Amino acid sequence: MPHALVVDDEPDSAEMMAALISTEGFTVATAGSLRDARRQMALQEPDIVLLDLMLPDGNGMQLFDDAKQLANTEVVLITGHASLETSIQALRLGAADYLVKPLNMKQLHGILSRVTKPSTLRAEADNLQSGLEQEGHFGLLWGRSAGMRRVYEQILRVSGTAVTVFITGESGSGKEVVARTVHDLSRRRARPFLAVNCGAISPHLIESEIFGHEKGSFTGADRQHQGFFERASGGTLFLDEITEMPLDLQVKLLRVLETGTFMRVGSTQVLETDVRMIAATNRPPLQAVAAGKLREDLLYRLNVFPIHLPPLRERADDIPLIAAHFLDEISRREGVAKHFAPAAVSRLCGYRWPGNVRELRNIVHRAYVMAVDNTIVDECLPNGDAPLPAMTGAPVLSIRVGTPLAEIERQVTLATLEYFGRHKEKTAATLGVSLKTLYNRLKEYSTVPVREGDSAFGELPSDGEA
Repeated sequence: MPHALVVDDEPDSAEMMAALISTEGFTVATAGSLRDARRQMALQEPDIVLLDLMLPDGNGMQLFDDAKQLANTEVVLITGHASLETSIQALRLGAADYLVKPLNMKQLHGILSRVTKPSTLRAEADNLQSGLEQEGHFGLLWGRSAGMRRVYEQILRVSGTAVTVFITGESGSGKEVVARTVHDLSRRRARPFLAVNCGAISPHLIESEIFGHEKGSFTGADRQHQGFFERASGGTLFLDEITEMPLDLQVKLLRVLETGTFMRVGSTQVLETDVRMIAATNRPPLQAVAAGKLREDLLYRLNVFPIHLPPLRERADDIPLIAAHFLDEISRREGVAKHFAPAAVSRLCGYRWPGNVRELRNIVHRAYVMAVDNTIVDECLPNGDAPLPAMTGAPVLSIRVGTPLAEIERQVTLATLEYFGRHKEKTAATLGVSLKTLYNRLKEYSTVPVREGDSAFGELPSDGEA
């Protein structure tokens, strides 16, 4: 039977918490001071310590000085209020989570259901490190470059906590794979991982999809609908392309992060949520704020633990490894093994990869099909012996100092679209955004008055064009 220790100098609060924890199948001890806590830990090693920060003989953080006693114990901080500072403090101390007084019963139940000894998490981390050195991958992430090793270190640092993670990086660089890896290494791994692309949901439906709705709350709402926060309960909710979320909905998301509560559309009932939030964007966050795409207060609340994914062009040493991995995958699936000729690998390494790992995967798949025998030669890659597609001879845009970032983005997007003959897939890959994001931006630009000199880019392509 797992054992819990409650460290709280308020006897009534400690006894109430102990009674609640005992109903979850734990044996429980209580302590009203640091001295009592150390004595209880010497008597029986707890699986989890619920630690109040304000104690009569010092700050609860001092218990973290006893590294040996806490080496195989999960620690949850108890605080009077939830804040960004509390999240950062819990992370720095190595705490797995924190509870806010008065206790949120759903959160307490979730924490107790996920108790995992730190030694178990360390063993899994060691296995991943072994896979990295021997095979070149860290779970589902591939690459041994210095930039990716920094990403792996950050994943290991944050996965065992409950803090919010904000992943940045170009489209196709693997942000969802990073989010999935954080989830798989966390104490929430047995619960759902839901990935939501905020740019792929209609602005009119996104609130209902995320928060749910009540029957009759709007035309077509013929039944109650559970949103992503309810469906991901106890697990992880990954919000990709967060800057594509409408600003009014960003306000409601901020409230969920600060209070742990939300309401379905059309309801007045406040619901509690127990979800770990991970967000991502392919835009530089501060530029997104300046362009009015991301609320500044939401950025600070999301950016508790930032992880930046380097683009593939900045880790060219990883390209042969990743390409070989994709080739092995398709070879197993198709039942015929193929390999790259050295010249083909060299050409892959010399390309800039605006679409990043996603683009590399697609080109490897195409090359597999094009190869007439078991060797993928240079001619199997796009355009025969010419370089892979690149923006050679592209027109130069003249942009005045002080031009708003949103206007710069519009001009560059439309100019790139025109350069590629209005081919949307090539445009999206070159700009480093998803095809859905490009469609959303083009739709947005159609409502922007076209200035003199912009006529070449003012007419948007029809949905039927490539």
